[in-house]
Amino acid sequence: MDAGGTPPLLFLLAAAAALLGAALRWLLLAWRSAARTGRLPPGSTGLPLIGETLRLIAAYKTPNPEPFIDERVARHGSGVFTTHVFGERTVFSADPAFNRLLLAAEGRAVSCSYPSSIATLLGPRSLLLTAGPAHKRLHSLTLARLGRPASPPLLAHIDRLVLATLRDWGRPGAGAVVRLLDEAKKITFNLTVWQLVSIEPGPWTESLRREYVKLVDGFFSIPFPFAYLLPFTAYGQALKARKKVAGALREVIRKRMGEEAGTGPGAGRNGEKKDMVEELLEAEGGSFSVEEMVDFCLSLLVAGYETTSVLMTLAVKFLTETPTALAQLKEEHDSIRHRKGKDEQPLQWSDYKSMPFTQCVISETLRVANLISGVFRRANTDIHFKDYVIPKGCRIFASFRAVHLSPEHYENARAFDPWRWQQSKKEGVLVVGQDAQQGARASVFTPFGGGPRLCPGHELARVVVSVFLHRLVTRFSWEEAEEDRVVFFPTTRTLKGYPIILRRRPGWDF
Repeated sequence: MDAGGTPPLLFLLAAAAALLGAALRWLLLAWRSAARTGRLPPGSTGLPLIGETLRLIAAYKTPNPEPFIDERVARHGSGVFTTHVFGERTVFSADPAFNRLLLAAEGRAVSCSYPSSIATLLGPRSLLLTAGPAHKRLHSLTLARLGRPASPPLLAHIDRLVLATLRDWGRPGAGAVVRLLDEAKKITFNLTVWQLVSIEPGPWTESLRREYVKLVDGFFSIPFPFAYLLPFTAYGQALKARKKVAGALREVIRKRMGEEAGTGPGAGRNGEKKDMVEELLEAEGGSFSVEEMVDFCLSLLVAGYETTSVLMTLAVKFLTETPTALAQLKEEHDSIRHRKGKDEQPLQWSDYKSMPFTQCVISETLRVANLISGVFRRANTDIHFKDYVIPKGCRIFASFRAVHLSPEHYENARAFDPWRWQQSKKEGVLVVGQDAQQGARASVFTPFGGGPRLCPGHELARVVVSVFLHRLVTRFSWEEAEEDRVVFFPTTRTLKGYPIILRRRPGWDF
C-alpha cells in the first residue's frame, strides 16, 4: 500500500478498536445487570452502545410521548424500571414517592447528573450542575435576585416589556398574524438579559438570542467525539453557538469588572444591585472567576428564556381550545382593568394577587405541558426502595410528566381542566387558588422540581405569565391561524410556534 493510504487504514483500525472496546464495556454492563437480577428494577438495556435512546427520542417527537414510560410500567408492573439512554444505564421513576425521596435526598444519597451533552453545553460551573456548598451559594444568589417578583421596579419592567411587544402587533381593528412562541421568547429573553447584564433589547440581544437557540437545540443530541469538527450535526452547531454566547457574556463581564475597579463597589446605587453580574462581582469579596460568572449567567438564560416563554404560549393555546376557561379569564382581567380606570397605571402587586383563576390556568398548563419533564440524579450510595436496590453510581431519571399525567393521581388526567385547582378542603376550610396548589404540590405536583434544587424563579415565572395574559386578553381577541401541535423534543414547544390572528378589542387601546 502506498504511503498515502496508511493514515486512513490506521484511523479505521483505531475506530474499530474503539467500537470493540465500547461494545465490550456494554456487554460487561449487561452481564453485571443480569447478575443483580431481583435487585435492580426490571427493564432492558436495549441495543449495544445506544440502548433505548432512539426509542426515547422517537417517542418524544410524537404528540404523545408518554407510551415510552407507560408501556414499560405496564410491562414490568412497576413505577420504577431500568433502561439505557444517552450512553448509560438509567433507572426511570414514575413513582411519586420515589421522586420525592430523590428530590429531598439531593446532596446526600443522590447528586445532580445530566447527559454529557447538557453538561458540556451549560458548563461545569452552571447552577444546574454544581453541587454542595458551591450550589448552595449560587442558589442563594439566584433566589435573592429572582425570588422577589413583588419588587416594584421588576414588576414595572415586566409590564413595560410586555406592552412594548404587544404594541408591535398591528393597528387597531386589523388582523395581524403573529407566531406567539416567537413573541413570547422575545419577552422572556429580553427580560432575562436585562436581569443579568442590564442591556436593553437591540441588535446585541437579538444576535445573542439567535446563537442561544442553536445551543438549546443541542441539549439532547448525541455527543459525538470531535463534534466541533462536525458542524452539520446538532451537537456540533450547539458547541459553536455555546462558544459565541459565552464569548459575548465574557466580554460584558470583563467590561463591568473594569468599571467596578474604577468606581468602587455599588457606587451611587444606595446598596441596590442593578443586575446579576453586579451581584456576582460583589459577592463573597469578588471571589467569583470570570468563567464561573459566564457559566452561571448562561444557565440562567436557559432557565429564564425557554420554559417561561413556552408556558405563556401553551397557556394561550389551551385557553383557546377551552372557551369557557378563556371567558372566565377575560372576566377576571376585565374587572382589574375597569377597576384601574381609563388611564390605567402599570400593574401593581395587589393586581397580581387578585388573579386567582389565572393561577389555576397557570398550574394546569404546568401540569399538562410538563415543561420540565423530569430530573436526572446519580446515586451516591446504594438506594433501597421497595424490593429494589439501585447501586451506587447508577443514573436515575425522576419523571414528573409520568406522575402529572397519571389517572392514579388526577381525574381525567390528560384533559386541560383549570377548575381542578380552584378549590379544595383543608381541615374543613375552603382553600382557593395558590393555597390549594400548595397542598397538591406537597404530594404529587412538582412542576418546578423540589428540595434544595427547587427552581428559585418559580414565582417570577408565574408573575411574567400573569402580566402577559392580562395585557393580552384585555387588548386582543384571537383565533388560530393554522392548526398546531405540541412536541416534546428536544424541549417542549409547539411545532409551528403557534400562529394566531389577532384583533384589537373595541374601545381598548394602549
